[in-house]
Amino acid sequence: MSIPTIRDIDVAGKRILVRADFNVPISNGEIVDDTRIRATLPTLEYVLERGGALVIASHLGRPKGKVDPQFSLAPVAERLQVLIGRDVVLASDVAGLDADSRAAQLRAGQILMLENVRFDPEEESNGDGLGRRLAHLADVFVNDAFGAAHRAHASTVGVAKFIPSCLGLLMEQEVRVLSILLEKPQRPFVAILGGAKVTDKVGVINSLLGNVDGLLLGGGIANSFLFAQGNEIGLSLADRDFAGEARRILAKAAEARIAIGLPSDVVVALDLDQPETVKSTKDLTGEDRIFDIGPDSLSSYTTVIEQAGTVFWNGPMGVFERDAFARGTLGIAEAVASSSAFSVIGGGDSLAAIEQSGLASQIDHLSTGGGASLEFLEGNSLPGIEAVRAGMGQS
Repeated sequence: MSIPTIRDIDVAGKRILVRADFNVPISNGEIVDDTRIRATLPTLEYVLERGGALVIASHLGRPKGKVDPQFSLAPVAERLQVLIGRDVVLASDVAGLDADSRAAQLRAGQILMLENVRFDPEEESNGDGLGRRLAHLADVFVNDAFGAAHRAHASTVGVAKFIPSCLGLLMEQEVRVLSILLEKPQRPFVAILGGAKVTDKVGVINSLLGNVDGLLLGGGIANSFLFAQGNEIGLSLADRDFAGEARRILAKAAEARIAIGLPSDVVVALDLDQPETVKSTKDLTGEDRIFDIGPDSLSSYTTVIEQAGTVFWNGPMGVFERDAFARGTLGIAEAVASSSAFSVIGGGDSLAAIEQSGLASQIDHLSTGGGASLEFLEGNSLPGIEAVRAGMGQS
């Protein structure tokens, strides 16, 4: 990789500022899923084992530039302390007096975590003031937050202007694996896209059409395409204004001889609390709401996945948080896990589904960045990576 990584840095005796993505789900003060924390451990341990000290920065939720106790990183610091087996001290501020004082006293092997960077109003506006203050806390900046790499914020981009910078081991792995999908995937290459809004993924759909051999759709995205084909979808979630673009995509795929898979049957109900039933997509009424793909659709999708050489999956097939509407998503998880294809899963809901199914260990790569992975596959540059690539830390 031409971009400098932590392997290129002598960390001994230095304070290393690691931007991590610890934006994890928390319920009643307890972390529900610590996948993102565990994913950054190799980078953190790399620094500690080589005589460096750690200053860790991360965001959590959307506190909108104000201190909000419900978004404190305290539970994250506690979990990291257990996972890494060392004391983790949490500063009371982002890059203020407490953080500055504690960072100055750091010794090799010690860990300081800053409070939620989004408590500072300059974070999301990428203010130079916060970038400078963060840079003052350390000797080297390591961006290991792939999940935030598509955000041009002070802690992902701004800080790199003022101190030598590089990528962490997680970021390095993400770029390497996703580059394989863009440049040399094993054929057939099948992408599975689900989720609520097609507008969130229209860019990656258009980009993937130039690279994949097949595209399987579920969730609100599939509903939008079904509507564009003239199907009755009742009161189902869909972007109906997208119909024209959907028809252009279908025509483009047909011309390129790329198969786009849409559900032939779906699981419907009057609402999430009503009994569900399976219907053909040709038999839907104006009162139906689609909440999952049906068994025939799952079967046909599974057949495509079984024959794939590479699989990329982002987004659920339906409202998998409800047991009645989880069969499609969990079935896709099982199909991807049991496939012999090189498999990559990105996006919080897809990761949650694969964890829920207990099959995460059978996936080749679990991407920690849903939005970032989609941006990368669209061929877009990611600000958090470009800041390091540009060598901006030559102050």
